[in-house]
Amino acid sequence: MKTLILTAIIAITLVSCNQNNKETENTTTETSTSSNEQFSCSMHPEITGKKGEKCSKCGMELTEPVLTKKQEDVNDTITKSETIATEETKTDNLVPSDYTEDILISYINLKNKLVQDNSDAAAEKAKTLLASLNRFNTKTLNPIQEKEYLEIADDAKEHAEHIGKNAGKIDHQREHFATLSKDINDLIKMFGTKQKLYQDYCPMYNDGKGAIWISETKEIKNPFYGSQMLTCGSLKKTL
Repeated sequence: MKTLILTAIIAITLVSCNQNNKETENTTTETSTSSNEQFSCSMHPEITGKKGEKCSKCGMELTEPVLTKKQEDVNDTITKSETIATEETKTDNLVPSDYTEDILISYINLKNKLVQDNSDAAAEKAKTLLASLNRFNTKTLNPIQEKEYLEIADDAKEHAEHIGKNAGKIDHQREHFATLSKDINDLIKMFGTKQKLYQDYCPMYNDGKGAIWISETKEIKNPFYGSQMLTCGSLKKTL
């Protein structure tokens, strides 16, 4: 009788140990998979790392999962976000389009903070945009281009400066962003863009007069109303 009881205890112990070992293996596998998963910057997809780390180019968090080749083969219908990425260039080889891309990246970062209703972060991104506008080397332009650029840039700088100085006053920031977006649109008309961008339109803003903004994605995310009316608006055209 004692032998039977002892045998039963040993059997139960072995089953329990095996179950615990399987759970440990599963947990270890999941942890390993999670720690090995790579994420990229939504603005600079070539920058990858662990989730939450900062992009070395623009400072944004790495949030976009990086698909492996196997995942891409299996799920090739996944729509990837349109992104803006600048090529590495030497300072002495910069041309107008390089400076324009720098400005556009700063503008997109500002736009995204307004979409998120983050007034303080929008103010910081506006200061970065102002610096991008100031970095433009007008010596790369001919006299006619220089005159046209300065007219656009001077107005854009004024509005970027207002946004930068008014953290906590998001309605006021959005008023200046509306005119700033027109300036950025004019800048794209003048120099073009290396990346596919979209001109979106909100018919309700400014008491129904409407306003445009420039986006890096087809998905409507309204910077004039943020979470209040995030999807209000429509795509006007591809730039």
